[in-house]
Formats: sequence, structure tokens, C-alpha cells
Amino acid sequence: MFFELVYDKSLAQASYVIGCQASGIAAVIDPKRDVDTYLNIAKANNFKITHILETHIHADFLSGSRELAALTGAEMYLSDEGDKDWKYEFPHNKIKHGDIIKLGNITFEVLHTPGHTPESVSFLLTDRPATTEPAMLFTGDFVFVGDVGRPDLLEQAAGIKGTQDIGAAQMYDSLQSFSKLQEYIQVWPGHGAGSACGKALGAVPMTTVGYEKIRNWALNLLDDKAAFSKELLADQPEPPKYFAMMKKLNKVDRKLLTEVPKIKNLTKDEFVKAKKEGLKIIDARPWEDYARGFLKGTLNISNNNSFSTWMGWYLNYEEHFVLIANESEIEDLTRKLMRIGLDNIHGFITPDQLASFEAGNLESYNPIDKETVKAKLEKGNVQVVDVRGVAEYKKGKIDSSDNLFVGKLNLNLDKVSKDKPVIIHCQGGARAAIAYSILRANGFDNILNYSGGYNDWTA
Repeated sequence: MFFELVYDKSLAQASYVIGCQASGIAAVIDPKRDVDTYLNIAKANNFKITHILETHIHADFLSGSRELAALTGAEMYLSDEGDKDWKYEFPHNKIKHGDIIKLGNITFEVLHTPGHTPESVSFLLTDRPATTEPAMLFTGDFVFVGDVGRPDLLEQAAGIKGTQDIGAAQMYDSLQSFSKLQEYIQVWPGHGAGSACGKALGAVPMTTVGYEKIRNWALNLLDDKAAFSKELLADQPEPPKYFAMMKKLNKVDRKLLTEVPKIKNLTKDEFVKAKKEGLKIIDARPWEDYARGFLKGTLNISNNNSFSTWMGWYLNYEEHFVLIANESEIEDLTRKLMRIGLDNIHGFITPDQLASFEAGNLESYNPIDKETVKAKLEKGNVQVVDVRGVAEYKKGKIDSSDNLFVGKLNLNLDKVSKDKPVIIHCQGGARAAIAYSILRANGFDNILNYSGGYNDWTA
């Protein structure tokens, strides 16, 4: 058996390439959309990709199953569990609990594991030449390292009321079955630390059934269904706005993007025209560079592992937009945006072009430190806005601060003072920089960025 984990740090998302070396064929589980990664792995190891498996209809990324099928001719094996609202609307092989998918000498047994979503399945792998006993379980968003999939996304992100309590009950039952599996079975989940699909995901990529029974909080509450459900639904992170669109696009027939597109470097005239037409301009530089010289009205969403998540909060799927970034970063940014279906990149300019095109128009700011914050609080007549998530705010906050989560800040501008100075902060600086750019773009000019954030405040 051939095995390779493909891990996308930008979405903390795991996909897998499994190959039968005797047959020269391979399967991909939960592929991301820039599928050249899998084609290169297959070519390097003399495999033909013949099978594509999905654990569920994903909410956090745009699946590359259809792109990969279009390029390779591979068959898609997708869940037929759940009710009519959770059926894929394009041709595929329908799979149900107990079905066996053969890949040469390797088999995948389909296990229906609802809870995160009604149609969720896991794949139990047996490497037949070696043993008749199962070796690996690919759990998608069912069981993570140290956590389990949240059941509230359909309600919180997709707006389907009354589903989170049903999902919590289903997760409880699914975990009862999981706990009966052989303890040595390796567990390979769909996400790691940093994903919004759970609240306490571990950073180690793999675990075992036995180890999770020892250390996973959820598996240690299986003797109390009410306590389990309460804990499962408590303090989950805010689901990004784009999740609802992913649920739709991963289910319906849609336009395919089978290669990474080339993005146009805009001339000065093209950039000026884009501004006049009201296109959003995303400055992807580190916030320190942005602070030294920025164009008012642009959003500072730095190119880091959270870039695509924040882009999914602030952009919709119809509008076109412009990037400000070094040319060497454009392919990376394009891939990150592809993975959540944000394909409408109008073009880009570099930081040097920005300085040239907007000479004399750029503004700057200096962040403030803890002592300045304390002094202004003692003097009074200041608003402190904490842009962290609700669960973080509950654990500890600066006294008298207001909690306005950065992802929804543009919907709560009426709660930000225009009559007195406003100090914004997050945990360590990155989200406050986004918030600063949003507020400045919306006419708030008396904003101070406490870049050290709550980490510095409690140090």
C-alpha cells in the first residue's frame, strides 16, 4: 500500500492519496481544488488515479473531486446517506453504510457517521495482502485528534434551523459505535489545529481509536448524553460567512477550474479604473508594512495561513477584486482563494506599484503600547473594542471593553464610537490590523491599534 498525507495549512485541511502498488491505481480522499498536487504525486509514483472518495459535503473548502475526475476520468464515490436535502446533484457512485469500495488489493468499508452533518461517512481501510483486519479510519469531520466535529454549522452557517440539537444526538450515537472499533486502528481526520470545524483540534496529524478513548473530551462524556450535547455546542468558534456558499457549491453542478489561473498585473490606468468602478482592493502585505504606507479604503488581509478564511468573511461570490502583493506571492494567494471558490481576481499590483501609482496619497499609522492604553483608560472618554471571538472574550478581557468580532465588524459599525478615540485589539495583532483597515475604510479616523493585544495585556 502507498500512503501520502496532503495537508493545506491555509485551511488546516487534510486529504489523502492511497495507492495499491500491485495494481498501479490510487484513490484520493477529500481532495482540495488545486488538484495538480495529486496529479504530481500519482505521476511521481507511477499511479493512475481511479477513485475519488468524499467523507461529506464540505462547508469549509470547495472540493476538488469534480476537477480531479474531469482530468483523470476517476470515479467519484459520494455519500447517499441523509435525507433529500443532503444529496449530491451531479453524476457519481452512491455509497451507503456497509458498502465496500475496492482499490486493487485494498478495501474501504463505508461507515455512516452522522453528527457533523447528516450524510457524513468514514472509510475503514483494510490492506488485504497484509491482513484481513482494518488498519486505518478516514474520519473527515467526524473525529479529530482530541476533538469531534461540530454539529451546529448547518444552523449557524447555513441557516437551517433546528439541526444542531439533532446533530449533537447523532454525534453521540456515532461515537458510541466508534468506541467499539479496535483500539489499534489509526485515525486520519480531515482537519487539524486552526480549523473552524471544531473548537479544540490537535496539531498532530494522526491518532488511534484507543488513544482518543483516553484523551478526547467527547469520548469521555459518553455516559451522559445531556452533558455531552451541552459541551459539544458550547463555545464553538464563529463559522466563517463563506461556509454557507461552500455547502451549496459542493452539492450542486458548478463551473470547474482545472488549473491554477494566471492573474494579470495591472497598469496604472487599469488600477485607477478598477478603483473608480468600486472594486474592493485587498492589501495582502504584513500589517507592519501596511501601517507604514496604505491606501485608505483598502482592506489589510495579510498573506498568512488565515488569508482565505478572512477573505471568505468579507467578499461575496459575485464581486471582483484587486490584490496588492509581491508578484512572487500571487500563485500562492490564487491557490488559497481557489480553495474556497473566490475566483474573481481582477488583477494585482505590487507594493512598489502602489507607492508609484499613489505617491502622495498614502497614509500611515503607529500602533500603541500597553502603557498608552492604560493612560487613556485612566483619562477616560475612550472606547476599547475587542475584536476577538466571543469564546475568547469570555475567558478574559480588558475591563470596560466592547466585544465586536472582527468577522462581523462591518455589520456592527453603529456600535463603534465616532465621538471619542477608539482603541482596537485582538489576541496578538493580526485581527486588529484587519479591523483597523475596515474602520478606516468606513470613515472612522480616530482609531488606535493596540497591536500587542490581549497577550501583551496579560503578560
